[in-house]
Parts: sequence; structure tokens; C-alpha cells
Amino acid sequence: MVTDGPSVREVKRMQTRERLLGAAMAEFKRAGMAEADVSAIVTAAGVAHGTFYFHFPTKEHVLLELENREEDRIAAQLNRFADQHRDLAAILAETVRRVLGLERRLGQALFRDLLALHFSQTRPPVDDSENHAVIVLIAREIGAAQDRGEVGAQVQPMNSAVFFLLGLYALLTTMNDWANRDGVLADFLARTLDSVRSR
Repeated sequence: MVTDGPSVREVKRMQTRERLLGAAMAEFKRAGMAEADVSAIVTAAGVAHGTFYFHFPTKEHVLLELENREEDRIAAQLNRFADQHRDLAAILAETVRRVLGLERRLGQALFRDLLALHFSQTRPPVDDSENHAVIVLIAREIGAAQDRGEVGAQVQPMNSAVFFLLGLYALLTTMNDWANRDGVLADFLARTLDSVRSR
């Protein structure tokens, strides 16, 4: 009999990975990634110490897994939004709103660790920007605005998408306690749009 689903072993492996990810996220929220205790993670997940490293060679790999999942989630939300709003300013503003929503869901400590991963010297090697769903979506929307004549012909959509997201992440990493953060983010959005608009 041929089955299309995963084997029992594969299901157990995925379940173990999910337990480890959940336990790691709880520990990262409690202590931050740098101070997180792998022993506490494996105890909470109910697995042997070596099992953590089988699934996640380093603690940064846990964040990378979380980043990939959250990026796919945000990209799906933005795709639905973009289907209803063919307006680059609205799409960039919605991107900021969705990223700030992630901060509320994860908590400040885990959110900062997740953003800092983009600038970390110890970040595990990953594929290029064309495999990042949010970057691809924003580049697509910049390209569509360019086709409508709203964005300058000299603009490289992929580069502009990368600049926008890295700028956003850098701002949120450094100014989480600023009283005027909303104003700075609004100015950042305005400057981003100014930088790509047709002259």
C-alpha cells in the first residue's frame, strides 16, 4: 500500500521539532537568546540534550526558523492586503503595521533578538534575498508601481525592497523605547516613498 503522507518517524520528528521550538521561544522570551539555557529548553520539551542540536545546531538556528515562519505569515497577510490595495504607500504602511504586530505577539525581548539576527555576525548562512517572501512581495509592488509610472525608471525594485526592510529593522532594533517612535516611523515611510517616486 502506497501512502502520500509522512511516515510515522517523520511525524514524530516534526512533533519533536515543534516542541523544541515552542520551548525555545518561551526560554528566549524569558531570558533573551544570549542567556537562554539549552538545558531548560530540552527539559521543557521532554527530550535529550543532543536532540536540540540535532534539530537546531545553534540557538541562532531557532531564531532563523522563527524568522522564516513569521516572514511567510506576514507575506501571506500582505498578499491579501495587496489584492485589495494597489497603492505602494498603503502597502509599505501595512508592512510596518504587520511587523509591529509581530513585536506585540513575541514580546520585546524575543522581537529584538529576531531583528538583531539580520545584522548578526553569527547569523547562519541563508539564501539570497530573492527567497525571502516579504522582500519579494515588496519588490513586486514597487515594480507594479513603476509600471504605473509612480516609481522612477531608475529604481531597482529588489534593492529598494531590501533597503526598506533593513532600514525598518534597524530602526526598530535601536528605538524600541523612544517616545517619538511612531513619528520616526512615519518619517521613514515618507522618506522611503520620496526616494522611489518618479521625478
